[in-house]
Amino acid sequence: MYDLYLYYLLIFGEQVAFAEKRIEERLNKVRPTEEDLNPNRKFADNKVFRHLMNNSDLKKQSDFYKINWIGGLENDLMKKLFLQITETELYQEYMNNGQNSFEDDRQFALNLFKTEIANFELLHDFFENNSIYWMDDIDLVCSMVLKTIKQIPDSEGSAMPVLTLFKDEEDERRFTEVLFRQTISDDQKNDDLIQKLTENWELERIAKMDIILIKMALTEFTALTSVPKKVTLNEYIEISKFYSTPKSQMFINGILDKAVELLNNEGKLNKTGRGLIN
Repeated sequence: MYDLYLYYLLIFGEQVAFAEKRIEERLNKVRPTEEDLNPNRKFADNKVFRHLMNNSDLKKQSDFYKINWIGGLENDLMKKLFLQITETELYQEYMNNGQNSFEDDRQFALNLFKTEIANFELLHDFFENNSIYWMDDIDLVCSMVLKTIKQIPDSEGSAMPVLTLFKDEEDERRFTEVLFRQTISDDQKNDDLIQKLTENWELERIAKMDIILIKMALTEFTALTSVPKKVTLNEYIEISKFYSTPKSQMFINGILDKAVELLNNEGKLNKTGRGLIN
């Protein structure tokens, strides 16, 4: 998912490079026109694009994860995207609106990403060929890119670190380890509880992924006291939309609602900290 985020951020620098190349080619024409000799550099000089292009933290992260648009296929893809962008009404309006402010550049970058880059089908094909999981993550990653653009400072020389994958990597790792190990440790106990919660169902007839998600949620309810029960409920319903059957979210929602009531009555739903009771 973080690779995908970096790929998207690097696109802006690639588009600037193609804009510069087009300007140079037109300047070197045998018989350049007045427009060729005095090019409109607004797209190439977009301050948000330039910030991302020169961002040292983005370069450091992309080098570390070996993410770039180098290669024949990648170059061709970026060129096709550039040519499509230059044909849009959004591009034409931006180039000719007479404004020269950072906020104008930022708004254009946001609109360009939302309407053209994020919806470029050839880009989706490229990502899907690289990883079948990326299309599941693409909406979240696009929201991360938009958030990054909104946070770019409007003063020259101000550094802006790119977003990290986790708020606290060590905390995320501990959470994942506890959830994974405790879910396995509580497997039989959760099986028994699910049997009680699904009296009119045979476990063999319930989708295996639904069983796994319910077991994870039950473990979160009882073992991870810092996670509010409403967060657990909402998250596993959302996860089921992506990884289980079309009817799973309603089934899981019903089972977990009953689980909360039962665990509460048995005094096993112990949440700690302000605001975590709900």
